[in-house]
Amino acid sequence: MSLYLNPSARSYCRRNEVDPAVENFHKQLPDYAETTLHSLPGLAKELGVAYVLMKDESDRFGLPSFKVLGASWGVFRAVAAKVGAPLTASLQELGRLANEWGIRLITCSDGNWGRAVARVARYMGIPVTVYLPGNIDEATRKRIASEDAAVEIVNGTYDDAVQTVIRKGDAGEGLLVMDHSWPGFHDIPTWVVEGYSTLLSEVDRQVLSVAGTRATHAIAGVGVGSWAESVVRHYKSESEEPRTTVITVEADTAACLQTSLMAGKMTTVETGDTIMCGFNCGTVSEVAWPYLRDGVDVSITVTDREADQATKYINEHGINGGPCGAATLAALRKLIGVKEVGLQADSVVVLFCTERSREYVLA
Repeated sequence: MSLYLNPSARSYCRRNEVDPAVENFHKQLPDYAETTLHSLPGLAKELGVAYVLMKDESDRFGLPSFKVLGASWGVFRAVAAKVGAPLTASLQELGRLANEWGIRLITCSDGNWGRAVARVARYMGIPVTVYLPGNIDEATRKRIASEDAAVEIVNGTYDDAVQTVIRKGDAGEGLLVMDHSWPGFHDIPTWVVEGYSTLLSEVDRQVLSVAGTRATHAIAGVGVGSWAESVVRHYKSESEEPRTTVITVEADTAACLQTSLMAGKMTTVETGDTIMCGFNCGTVSEVAWPYLRDGVDVSITVTDREADQATKYINEHGINGGPCGAATLAALRKLIGVKEVGLQADSVVVLFCTERSREYVLA
């Protein structure tokens, strides 16, 4: 088992002010509703903990993942900053100004992020081009195109697609919006992370309602790390002790965070094919890295077969999640009995299922 433990993260605390404007903004979007927090009492009993709770992001604003929360706030802030509009402006007002300025959004994605940006662009009535790595399946391409987006295929990996959009953004071919950061590109990814605070605020209310207390452990997937950064910022700003243990999970074929944690510095890895497509990223977001380096208690990887088994389990128990979301359950199963993780009879474990079930081929 590939496992990284950071005992110093237990005392890590960094103040994180949640802007109520973010959740208020999301509540004004079409089809806003809180997503479901499922309780899995049979699994909790099997694993010897008090609660296993899974936040189900398989249908957020009618889209198959949570990414639209970060994408909507990030795009809104980016366009407002570009045209000099106040944050009190509506999406429609911003869209009109963006068209007057001739703005086209550009981004790259392994799937869900690209569709989320395209949906927000459609809300605003502005053009968008989504660049995809060559290994993305035709069904994903069609779903993104269905949001009125132009889709371009890059001959290479996700990281190759990132370099493509960076070059196009630098050349003035569009307003680049990404959940990934690098030197000189920090503001928009930071706004994206802020957008995920709505999900975490929902979880706090739901966990308290179900368990009567806060989460003792939270397990989140990584990818480039922006979502995991949001989880660290949320749970490691708590004044209560002991603080929630934050656990991250990656595909064993794309463990850019765990590799970086073990090296003590950001380290790019060569990725391989995985059914956990949203995790297939070789470099951690620069903005996310300090939070993940200092605030992640446990980093673990899972195999495609382990993610597949967990996917089948949650599907059989009424959760319409895919392999990236189910990977959090696969991670939990592997961590039972690891003393340093601190899973006990009174533990309240929150798993984040960040994508809807989809077709995949297990090699």
